[in-house]
This record gives sequence, structure tokens and C-alpha cells, in this order.
Amino acid sequence: PKSKMEGDSEPSTEAEEAAVYFQIPGPMITFQNISYCVSVKKNLLQRSAEEKEILRNVSGIMKPGMNAILGPTGSGKTSLLDVIAGRKDPRGLRSGQVLVDNQIMTSELRLRSAYVVQDDILMGTLTIKENLEFSANLRLPPREFSAEEKKLKVNAVIRELSLQDCADTKHIGTEFIRGVSGGERKRCSIGMELITSPSLLFLDEPTTGLDANTAFSIIRLLHRLSRNGKTIIFSIHQPRYSIFRQFDHLTLMNKGEIIFAGPAEKAVGYFEGLGYKCEPFNNPADFFLDITNGEIAPCTDMATPGLQSASGMLSGDKNPLALCYKESEFCSQVEEQLKQMGQVADPSATPVHIRASYATPFHYQLMVVCGRTVKNILRNPQTSYAQLALNIVFGILVGLIYYQIPNTIPEALQNRIGAFFFLVINMIFGNLSAVELFISERVLFIHENASGYYRTSVYFLSKVFADLIPNRIVPVFLFSGVSYYMMGLKNATDAFFLYCLTMSLVSLAAVSLAFLVSASVGSFAVANVLIALPYVFMMVFGGFLVNLNSMLSWLSWLKWISIFRYGLDALTINEMKGQVFTNNYTIVTGEMYMTQQSIDYSPWGFWQNEVALLGIMIVCMLMAYVQLRRINKWKNSNPQQKQNVKHMKTGLQSQMCLPLSWYVQHLRQGR
Repeated sequence: PKSKMEGDSEPSTEAEEAAVYFQIPGPMITFQNISYCVSVKKNLLQRSAEEKEILRNVSGIMKPGMNAILGPTGSGKTSLLDVIAGRKDPRGLRSGQVLVDNQIMTSELRLRSAYVVQDDILMGTLTIKENLEFSANLRLPPREFSAEEKKLKVNAVIRELSLQDCADTKHIGTEFIRGVSGGERKRCSIGMELITSPSLLFLDEPTTGLDANTAFSIIRLLHRLSRNGKTIIFSIHQPRYSIFRQFDHLTLMNKGEIIFAGPAEKAVGYFEGLGYKCEPFNNPADFFLDITNGEIAPCTDMATPGLQSASGMLSGDKNPLALCYKESEFCSQVEEQLKQMGQVADPSATPVHIRASYATPFHYQLMVVCGRTVKNILRNPQTSYAQLALNIVFGILVGLIYYQIPNTIPEALQNRIGAFFFLVINMIFGNLSAVELFISERVLFIHENASGYYRTSVYFLSKVFADLIPNRIVPVFLFSGVSYYMMGLKNATDAFFLYCLTMSLVSLAAVSLAFLVSASVGSFAVANVLIALPYVFMMVFGGFLVNLNSMLSWLSWLKWISIFRYGLDALTINEMKGQVFTNNYTIVTGEMYMTQQSIDYSPWGFWQNEVALLGIMIVCMLMAYVQLRRINKWKNSNPQQKQNVKHMKTGLQSQMCLPLSWYVQHLRQGR
């Protein structure tokens, strides 16, 4: 029996509901005289970037059905797709305009479309159904869809994509969790966009990385969706013949120009008319790529006069195939249709920036995104249970090293100050892993934010509420509760809670600085360097390694931004005040020691350190949010983003506190 992927369905109420969801007429996309440039620097020493034109005066029409954009690597097919979809930075658009049903793209029209990226950007710790529910909860307005209707919509998409067998049973997959297959991941990515019942669907090379059978099943799925009235526009590199047969309209790209645009079944005849011979049993897609790569030359006795004259006139980087297309009947038909629609491209027109539009309110988005963040933490053993266990074990280890510190001199002073310095180092350097938080999820955030899932502020606050508190505050209290009494510090309840407060603020201040760096750069290597440098300088100016009163005046100001100094002073005041230390001949009070170290042990002297730590945390958090908003969310070919996608696929979630092992490892590596 045939599977549902092959098109069969059983008559039922569920099938009727699914049919309603997917039978929305698709729009017509028109674009004329599109020219797009990118800035390229040949080397790091070059100050000004050079402009490179990647799309050259291209025009066309995409109608409901299967619209394929085909071309070799670097031909501009993905760039054309991104410009049409509004995913390219509008500052690079030099001329032309894209219309949807003869209207300029607006936020409302944007919500009718969906974009499936080449790499499957999904939360690996969630199941297929949970990912689809996440999309439904954020992209379907609560006023129009009840919770039950959203469930029906999710189930309809699962049935349409034939994902019933793995919807609840398997996670997408991480480094620690075996997940679904590549084809199921791709169908889930498509399903995330089908949740909104888009009439316009863009896909960037949907068959890349899939085996032949899975790739064909994906194209058959898209073909079936297109027959429900959807406009499917996708780029594709080298499809096999069975896939090529599913195309309705074909656009061939070469060197940033269109060399053919028309019905897919007429493409071979067009090039044969130019003098190119397609061998029997040859795949038409391979035939076209051989032509664009120059591996096939036109037969002299068959070449048209237009191609011969064009070849004779051309020089430099001119494209004879593009000129032949502009003189062809296919191009004339496109121009005539554009003229009839009354579209006039203004080369000097200012590109329209589409403002983000969201289907759900702020508080609802925050609740949903926080829920997903908590699930991700609980299902990542290295960021949840292991971290709690590690802090308990490390607290016991510290307690054993400094077990029951005596009140006799010199051990009393040396061990206490040494323990405090070690604790502050652990709290700060143990949170270095937080620098990877925004980097590891940057691609996911950019995709979901650009697709209208949630606001930037929602994503940031979800990390603060659902990630910062369980990963950075709860473990600190466990660590403090174990280590404090094992070390035999001041036996007073208020002193214990002030100790926990100080440790938490030190941890939060360090994490906030790591957040700032993580939101500012997109490379793990650069982030590790940028975060390690200020931490090292803060440690030097913390007052333990160097007496701050003896430092050069033009350097001493750095102590005012040292997390080490504020944390160390607060712990010292909390422990030393009211203490008396003795040996056989000497009595030293805690106040005498702090006076000698120029530490203000008055009530405000203690709280000013807490306020300073809180201030550093707030300033760094605000700056991190600003940097997160400034992230370039326009689609580009940044290799670092591709590397981050790889980390997303393998489930790299390096948010675990590794106080001792992380620090030792980085010392060995010379970081």
C-alpha cells in the first residue's frame, strides 16, 4: 500500500480539517530590474570595502505552483530567493522592487509567507510535536485560535507531513540524545512554517544533505502543497530527473543574471534552440549546469544567429546566455505581463524596510519562550542535574581544603582571605561558559526573531528568568550552604545569608559581563579571549595579589570596576567584623586587620560593595540587550553563522559551570 507521503489519504473528519488548513490561494510574486550588491573586503587591512554586484537587473514572475531557482554555486540563486523573501539587507538593494499580488510587501503580507532555511534550525531537546506546538503558540493569535484549535492545527500538520510515527516518540536530537532522521528534521522545519497556513512558502535548497529517496519525498510534499494553491519558491542545486519533473516554473541563474525563466518542460527545447545538444537519458538539470559551467559548447551548425552575434560582441565578464534570454520570447512574455500589471521599477526608489509584526502579545511570548528554555535545561544533563551535583561536590571539596578554619594567628587570617579569594575566582571563572549562551543559539534566535516568533526582549528575558536563575543562582546557594559551615566561618544566621548574597551577586555580575561579550561577537574563539582579558585584569586589581594603595595613580582607577575587589571586600567584612584572633602573645581583631588593609567595615562600607556588584550586573545586562538588538538579522553567507548552525545540530550546549576543570584547561591552553 502507498504511504500518505505518496499522496493517498483516508476520508475522515481529520482529513477534511487538514484540507481547510492547506487550501489557501497562493499569491503572485513579481520583481523587476532587481540589482543587489554586497560589500567585500579582500583583507583585514583594507579600510574601505568594495561593492560586488551579485544580482544584475533581474526580472520575473512567480505564480502559484512549484517555482524552482536553479544554478551553479555562486550563481545568485539563493540571493535572488532571499531578496524576493525580504531576508536580505535592504541597504544592498540598488534598484528594483518586489511586489506581492501587485502590492508592496507589508507586515500583514509578511505574516502570510514563510521561509524554511537550508539548515534545519530546531531545538534539539524538544520532540517534533513540541517544536510544532511552540510555533503554533507563538504564531497563531490567541484571540483567533483557542488552545484546542492550536492542537488541531498541529495534528493536521503532523498528518500532512506524515510524521505521526515520530511526533512524540523522538527528540530532534542533540549531542547526547539520538534524534530523528534528516528527512524527518526537514519535514519538521517545513511544518514549523506550515503552522501559519502560509500561502507563500520560500525554501533555501530543501534537498541539500538528504539522500535521493528522502529528497524526492520532500519535493513530492512541496508539490502536493502547491496543488492546494500555494506559491512555492525554492532554490535547488542539482536535482535528479524525478525531482526536476515536479517543477512547474524554472528560473536558471548564472553570474547573477537570469539565463532562462519559463515553464520547466520548455527549458531543454530553449537551449537546444541555442545550439546546445542534450544527450539522450541525460538529466536536464545536469544539462543546464554543464551549460552554465561552460562544459558544453553550442554546436556551430545549430547555434542561433542571436547567440553567435552575442558571443562576438561580448568581452570581459559579460554573459552571452543572459543576453540571449533577454532577446528570447520567454523574456518578452515576462516583460509584457509586468507591463500589463502596471509595474514600473524606479531605480532611485528607497528600499522599504518591513517592520516586525507579531501575532501574540509580549507576556504570552515570554511565558512560552521561558517554558521552552526550562525544558531545554532540564533535558540537557550537562546544564541541569550535572551542574547541581558538580557544585555540591565542589563545595565539599572546598570545605575539606579549608575545613574548620581556626581562630589562631596566622592561620586564621591567611586561610580566611585565601579561601575568599579562591571562592571569588571560582564564582567568576566558573561562569566563563556563559559566554557561549547567545553564540550557540544565535542562529536559532536570528531565524525565529526574523520569522516573527517573538520579540528580542522576550528572548533576552527568557534567558534571564529561565536560564540565569536555575543555572547561576540555585547552584550558588547549594555551594554556599555546603562550604560555609564546613569551613567553620562565623556562626551567625545573618552572616550566612549575607555570604550567600555576596556569592550570588559576584556570580551574576560575572555572568552579566559574559552575556555582554556573548551578545557582541559571533565567534567562540573571540569571545573566550574578550571575556578572559577583563577577568584577569579584575583579578589583578582585586586587592589580593597587589596592594591597591601602592599602585600607580593612573592605573588605580581600574579597582572601581573590579568584581574581584567588591566580592573580596564584602566577604572579608562579613566574616571579619566582630571576630577576635589570637596566638600566644598577640590579639588581633577583624577590625584591626581591615583597617590595615584600608577596608571600610562600616555598614555602608559593606553594602556599597553589594550595590557596586548589582550596578555592574545591571549595566552589563542592559548593554547585552542593546548588543542583542544590534545583531544583524539579515540573511548572509557568514561562515561563522554556518559554524554556529553546526553546533546547534550537534546540540552543543556549553552552559554548564565547570569551575575547576574549565579554569585548569584554559590555563594549560594559555588562554
